[in-house]
Amino acid sequence: MRTPNVLLSSVILLGALVVVGSVGAQPIQPLVREGVTEKISDHVHVIPDAGVPMVPNVGIIVGSRATLVIDPGMGVRNGQAVLREVEKVSRNQELKLATTHFHPEHDLGAMAFPERTWMIRSREQQKDIEEFGLQMAQTFSGRSPFVAELLKGAQFRAANEFFERTLVVDLGGVKVTLIAMGANHTRGDTAFLVEPDGVLFTGDVVMKPLPAFASPYSTVRQWQASLNALDKLQPKRIVPSHGPMGDGSLIAGYRAYFTLLQTRAAELRKQGKTVDEAVTVIGDELQGKYPDRNRVAGGIKAAYAEAP
Repeated sequence: MRTPNVLLSSVILLGALVVVGSVGAQPIQPLVREGVTEKISDHVHVIPDAGVPMVPNVGIIVGSRATLVIDPGMGVRNGQAVLREVEKVSRNQELKLATTHFHPEHDLGAMAFPERTWMIRSREQQKDIEEFGLQMAQTFSGRSPFVAELLKGAQFRAANEFFERTLVVDLGGVKVTLIAMGANHTRGDTAFLVEPDGVLFTGDVVMKPLPAFASPYSTVRQWQASLNALDKLQPKRIVPSHGPMGDGSLIAGYRAYFTLLQTRAAELRKQGKTVDEAVTVIGDELQGKYPDRNRVAGGIKAAYAEAP
């Protein structure tokens, strides 16, 4: 049974995810950088986020016939920057586009792409768009005039193709498997396995930063199942939505974190502790290792709700 105010907690956690204001004396400007694109395997290029809030790690997968872009950034200006980087690494006219989830910094740069671009979405991602629309974009826009300008007139790009669970996209000499992961960070989280490179784009399902429960549909149980499924893919390289790239140890780190939350939340619930008491107790216990109290609190609440 879902605990009360989970949706409200999700909104609060989203605020923690997209902290804006200033870094030092400079306002945060969530812009995809140009001229820093890295080739990380035979077919995969990444524009790294440099740890800037509201900027994703952008993927560019280049085949002999077509190019797939993953997460084109937030708003037309960022989408245009991504396109200029694509032109540096690919001469393909056939262009495909997909996103790890529907949040603004991942999806709303899609409108900058030319009309010929083939947009792919999972059915669950489309459900998120239909249910929540531009609510998050409006929240983001209220954080700073700069972000508001980036998102001015933003709309979700209509999909040309939908898939249910998996879809294999052949780019010519390289195949990318799109995988609908179920409700984790969002209901429509999508992972991408690039074969034969062994590169896995995990979205917010696996990162170095702690997981954020930003969907009323998120559960720890489902997230653990997703981690197991991703681990079975045996990736050589993991590209998360945000933060540094890594290997399978990123999956192991999330699994250990969730297991700890599940164990302690169940113990405290059996002792008769309320969810708020569990948040305080576990948060204090984990402060040294996991100091992000907002994200830890979201995970504890989800684990407590599922505890027997």
